[in-house]
Amino acid sequence: MRYRRRLRSRIVISFLLLGTGLTALFALATVTLRERLENQLIGDALARNLDDYANSFYVDPSVAGVPFEKIGGITYSKRRFANVPFEWQALPNGVHDLQGTAGGPREGRYKLAVRKDDDYWFFLWYDITQETLSQRNLIIALGFAVVAFSLLALLLGWWSSRRVMQPVSDLAARLEAFSKGAQPEPLAPHFADDEVGQLAKALDDYAERLTELVRRDREFNADVSHELRTPLQVIRGASELLLAQPDLGDKAKQRLQRIERAVQQSTDLITSLLMLSRNERGGGAADLRRIAEQQVEAQRANLARSPVELRVEGEAQVLVDAPEPVVAVALANLIGNACKYTREGEVVVRIEPQRVRVEDTGPGLSEEDARRLFERGYRGSGAGGTKGAGIGLAIVQRLCELYGWKVSIAPRPEPERGAVASIDFAPQRRVGG
Repeated sequence: MRYRRRLRSRIVISFLLLGTGLTALFALATVTLRERLENQLIGDALARNLDDYANSFYVDPSVAGVPFEKIGGITYSKRRFANVPFEWQALPNGVHDLQGTAGGPREGRYKLAVRKDDDYWFFLWYDITQETLSQRNLIIALGFAVVAFSLLALLLGWWSSRRVMQPVSDLAARLEAFSKGAQPEPLAPHFADDEVGQLAKALDDYAERLTELVRRDREFNADVSHELRTPLQVIRGASELLLAQPDLGDKAKQRLQRIERAVQQSTDLITSLLMLSRNERGGGAADLRRIAEQQVEAQRANLARSPVELRVEGEAQVLVDAPEPVVAVALANLIGNACKYTREGEVVVRIEPQRVRVEDTGPGLSEEDARRLFERGYRGSGAGGTKGAGIGLAIVQRLCELYGWKVSIAPRPEPERGAVASIDFAPQRRVGG
C-alpha cells in the first residue's frame, strides 16, 4: 500500500527543503565568488608586480628584492637555471597555485608568478596560507549557517502549516462528528470566506441535496409499501372468499390458488426490495424446509406439463435468522432459475445445516456464465428463448450481501450434467463492516 504523507507534513517538508536549498545555494555562491575574486585579484596583482619587478631589474640589477610583507621574489640568470627549485623548473609563464612542504622552496600554500626570458627567469610568490585558513573557516561558518537556517525553515514551516491547516482540520473534525451521529448543521458559517469556506459551502449544498434525496426515497418507500400492499391484500381476500365457495370447480380452484401464490410472491418481493432500499436487516426464524417446499410446489404448478421432477431432500427443520419473505425470494429465484434451464431430468433442493443447495440437470454452465450470472441484466449462454430480464439472481446477490450470506452457482462435478446453486447462511464477514 503506497504511503501518502499528510498535507501538513508536505508543507513542513516543503519549507525545510526550500530553506535548506536556498541557504546552501547562497553559501555555495559565496564561497565560489570569494575564491574566484581572490584568485583573480591576487593573480592580476602578482602578474603586474612581476612585470614591474623584472623591468626594474633590467633597469637596475642591484634591486635586492620585493618590498612587500607577503610577496617575495627571486631572479635566476641563465648560468644559474639549474639552481631553480625542481617544482618551478617546468612551470610556464603565468600564475600558478602551489602547495609547499618542509624542505621545498616555500612552505604552506602560495601563488607563484613565473616569467621566463632568454637570459633571466623571474619568480614572484604570494603567501596565501592565511587566506586558505580564512576560507576554510568561512566554509565551516556557512555550514553552521545552513543548519541554522534549515532549522529556522523547519520551525517556520511547522508554524505556517499549523496556521494554514487549522481550518481544514476543523472542517474534517466537524464532518467526522456528523458521521458519528451528531446533529448536522451548516458548515459555511464557521469558516472565513476563503478556499476552505468555499469547500464548506459546497459540502453544505451537497448535504442538502443528499438530505432531499433521502427524504424523497423514504417517502417513495412508504408510498410503495402502502399503495402496493393494499391492492394485493384486496386480491388475497377476494381469492380466499372465492376458494371458500363449496360449488367451485377444479379448474377455477387451481386458477385461484395460482393467483394466491402470485400474491404471496409479490408481497414477499415487495418486502425484500424495501429492505434492500433501506439497507436494513430484519430478524426472524424462517423454516428453510417449509419455505423450500412452498417454492417447489409453486414451481411444480408452473411446470405441470414438463417432464422435470422437483423434490426437496435433507434436513427436516433448519431455522434461518431472517424474515420469511427474504428467504422465500432468494429460494424462489434459485429454484426458478434451475427450472427455467432444465428441459428434462430433475431439480433437487437439498436442505443442509445452515445451507441450501439447488441441483439441476440442465445444460450446465460455462466459466463466463459462472462468473457473471449474478451481474444485473446478464443472461446465461443457455438462456435460449426463455423469458427474463436477468435481475433475479442480482436481487439474490444483494440480499445475501445484506445478511452476510454466501451465494454461488457452479457446474456440477463430472460426469453429471447441470449446475448447482447454493446459499450458505452461516454469517460471513461483510466488506467494510
